[in-house]
Amino acid sequence: MKKGKSIEETSPNELTVLKEGIYMKSESPNNKYAKEFVRLLDIMDTLRGENGCPWDMEQDHKSLLPYLIEETYEVVEAVEEENPQKTAEELGDLILQIVFHSRLGKEDGEYSIGDVLDSINKKMIRRHPHIFGNVKVNSSKEVLKNWEEIKMKEKSATPRKSLLDGIPGKLPALLQAKRLQERAAGVGFDWEDIYGVIDKFEEEAEELRDAIKSGDRDKMTDELGDLLFALVNVGRWLGINPEEALRRTGKKFTRRFQKIEKTAKENGKKLQDMGLYEMEEIWQESKKDE
Repeated sequence: MKKGKSIEETSPNELTVLKEGIYMKSESPNNKYAKEFVRLLDIMDTLRGENGCPWDMEQDHKSLLPYLIEETYEVVEAVEEENPQKTAEELGDLILQIVFHSRLGKEDGEYSIGDVLDSINKKMIRRHPHIFGNVKVNSSKEVLKNWEEIKMKEKSATPRKSLLDGIPGKLPALLQAKRLQERAAGVGFDWEDIYGVIDKFEEEAEELRDAIKSGDRDKMTDELGDLLFALVNVGRWLGINPEEALRRTGKKFTRRFQKIEKTAKENGKKLQDMGLYEMEEIWQESKKDE
């Protein structure tokens, strides 16, 4: 498909209809990949068809949600491990979830995989006017600004009551905080520099100390939330994803704690029998090794 053309604007002679509105250029070397995708659709049709798999036949959108979330995190883990083979496998598992939900939508007469793909194709073209249109941009920041403006226009049929509407409430809390901050910063509600952000973090830390002294659990919960929110903002200013940073720390903690467990086992001890000083000493040794 030529740059700047949507499916609707492309000559039928340039396209091959494979299944359910899935299009590829006839001469495209990637045609074989599209055929593999159609093969997956056929497999799903079989699993959900007559004499299909009992387990697959029992599933609905809600029952599949835990698998969708799980597969997403498994992709994240594979990417962070820099394991290409595992990443490819996990991405396949994630695509299966999308195909499964699309098949259910088709059965209900609501949408098909063709609608899903057509929707994202049109959206990507629409939201990249600097690629498929005549808009000029000088930075990724301008790209994101245009993206949000176009997104707001798309929602004009159902106007938002707030700029913050549309940020999913089910997002992981750290990611949700980052999205809220990005949305507000997009209209200028932001700190002038990173030092103001750090000052705010320190202010929230002090307020948490005061809340702890008060013994008021609700107040402590609120202040801890404020502190975490401020810390996410520090990460945003530094260009660091808080989810990624926290996962890295979790892995680091696991490595060092497992060193303590290993040392205890080698010395014929139980963790409960080791003193804090001894465990801290091993922890520091592990820290030096890294």
